[in-house]
Amino acid sequence: MVKVFKVSQDNPQRNIIDYVINVLRKGGIAVYPTDTVYGVGGDPFNEDVVERIFSIKRRGDKPLPLLVSSIKDVMEIAYVSDTALQLMENFWPGPLTIILPVKKKFPFKITFGTGKIGVRMPNHKIPLLLAEGLGGAIIGTSANISGHPAPRSAEEALRELDDLVDIVLDAGPTPGGVPSTVVEIVNREIRILREGPITLKDLMSVLRKHSLA
Repeated sequence: MVKVFKVSQDNPQRNIIDYVINVLRKGGIAVYPTDTVYGVGGDPFNEDVVERIFSIKRRGDKPLPLLVSSIKDVMEIAYVSDTALQLMENFWPGPLTIILPVKKKFPFKITFGTGKIGVRMPNHKIPLLLAEGLGGAIIGTSANISGHPAPRSAEEALRELDDLVDIVLDAGPTPGGVPSTVVEIVNREIRILREGPITLKDLMSVLRKHSLA
């Protein structure tokens, strides 16, 4: 049976966070709040965890994104271009997922052989602490069946996934409610793969400032 913990969004109880991290390290899966929607995740280097998340979400051949605890952690797992670094420094923590070439070896379904991975640093203490506890990154896909609306509350996530997960962290409604913007940088050009809170105009404005500096 799934365990549900009420947790503070601004000051998450350390004993609960430590308990959840311990479960995740052992191959567990948790639903947790982010600054956009509720996510479901676990250890991205554990193949059984990856397979289980695909089964829970009834996901096809779509790679899984990661949430990270710092830019330094990203540099451990992916190759970061100057353009990507500029976006990270200006929009992280926040609702921007960046597709990058992988550096470390992940289970196949994390990338589906693309050699690329989506990474984001959320503006929310709970996923940051969970990612840090797992060595810098946690699977960060939305806590819903693929194709269904992304949940904004723990209750919505529970209705979607029921007892298919081990733990649910309930910190109330998420402040965002809209999934992150997803971008890929190809030959220094930005391609938006999913529209979200951050627009192409926002991104280009930052890059233009850097080019003029």
